[in-house]
Amino acid sequence: MSTSIAAQPPLMSSDPVKASRSSVQSLSPIVAQQTVSSTTEPLSSSKPLIDGQLMYAAQDSSLLTDLYQLTMAACYVGEGLDQRRASFELFTRRLPDNFGYLVAMGLEQALTYLEHFSFDAAQIEALQASGIFTHAPDRFWSLLAEARFEGDVWAVPEGTIVFANEPLLRVEAPLWQAQIVETYLLNTLNYQTLIATRAARLRDVAGAQATLFEFGTRRAFSPQASLWAARAALAAGLDATSNVLAALKLGRKPVGTMAHSLVMALSATEGTEAQAFTAFHRYFPGAPLLIDTYDTIAAAKHLADKLQQHKTELAGVRIDSGDLAVLSQQVRQLLPDVPIFASGDLDEYKITQLKATGACIDGYGLGTQLVTGAPVNGVYKLVEIDGIPVMKEATGKVSYPGRKQIFRCYEEGQVVSDCLGLMAESEQSASSSQRAAVSGQESVERPPDTFTGEQALMQLVMKQGQQLYAPETLETIAQRTAHSVATLPATARQIHDPLSISVEPSTALLNLIAKTQQRRQNSQVMF
Repeated sequence: MSTSIAAQPPLMSSDPVKASRSSVQSLSPIVAQQTVSSTTEPLSSSKPLIDGQLMYAAQDSSLLTDLYQLTMAACYVGEGLDQRRASFELFTRRLPDNFGYLVAMGLEQALTYLEHFSFDAAQIEALQASGIFTHAPDRFWSLLAEARFEGDVWAVPEGTIVFANEPLLRVEAPLWQAQIVETYLLNTLNYQTLIATRAARLRDVAGAQATLFEFGTRRAFSPQASLWAARAALAAGLDATSNVLAALKLGRKPVGTMAHSLVMALSATEGTEAQAFTAFHRYFPGAPLLIDTYDTIAAAKHLADKLQQHKTELAGVRIDSGDLAVLSQQVRQLLPDVPIFASGDLDEYKITQLKATGACIDGYGLGTQLVTGAPVNGVYKLVEIDGIPVMKEATGKVSYPGRKQIFRCYEEGQVVSDCLGLMAESEQSASSSQRAAVSGQESVERPPDTFTGEQALMQLVMKQGQQLYAPETLETIAQRTAHSVATLPATARQIHDPLSISVEPSTALLNLIAKTQQRRQNSQVMF
């Protein structure tokens, strides 16, 4: 061990551990005129796959990729490189601002995508009709027609804490396959990891006793994103979601109260806010009520009278506007035994402030600030081809060579350091179940979670295109998330200027960086 890995990995020059500070914009290497002109010309409406609704379906997943993944794959085929064994790792070079950690999420959807990776005849015909692949070798089309993912995948379990430069996932597969799947994997893991991390931070500041609901469907970046956001939030410790489709698909009961529109509509047509509450309870007895449409305190007083007269039951009230701290205190005086929920663009900072000012709030509805925000800028980089370590050396965007493992060290149940090393260094400490999986033995068990000693975090989860384990329940993942966050020091969990855990490169990794750079320099001299 020699130095911490900063947000920017080091270039091995005169100072082997000095990180570059400048940054340049990376452009696609494919800018051929034919491609540019082809993409600006619309396809005839008679061409296959035309669908103005742009509704995404599972069978479309293999085409949900960037064009250059396919053009590179065609080039690999033409150059005879397509079947070379390649390893790509997915990681982030830096954490979002004021984040001290990330919670890895999205692995289940990533593995399902890989397991169903294929191209049907209509999709291939659409690609051919685009005119972009006129000079692609014929074997490219036969590869697509017969495509099935044949690779291995190593990953950290969902709910695991990771830091900058640590791989969430590694794909080891024929080069053309490992290349094409990049876009979908990044889309899946980047977004769910963002939501899971935000949810974990919200749970951490709100406390274990608070009820947290995911209300972000209307603010998520797409219908598909809303489903993934709901899943990631539940897997990271939230209690329920208002997204009906997500909840039912995940075997959960959706939650919610009402909107101001119901109170206004029924008040206008039936007379009063009180009558609106009565009408709603006629069909949903005792359901939580939204009480801030007109006068929060007046509504609370009315409900208090009804409760005292035993004329109603009430599972809770929600306040969506105004001074939430003051209003919640006043409502608590009137409704001492009724849970109070708050909503309205809440995030971990506002919840912290509410708690500090003595707000009497039992639960929070979390939407916009949960499902949007600064992205997790995960990247997916080639680290080895045909057993040859490779690395990117572009200014500000350096990547480390070789197939890597994360070694986490715990003392008294707390994370004290991480070491980023090579897979070869983990062979001695591999569990019996992992050795069985690597050797191809059948019926392996998922390694148990442990938070003691030194642990190797990357696990083999898919071999030769087949998942090794059944999907984990959301409860299991949420428990892992909670335990993982609890192992972090307070300085890494704080929401203002957190201090992330230092990640040390192993001596073997530093030596490999130097050898890889030297080999490249020698090859440049030769040519």
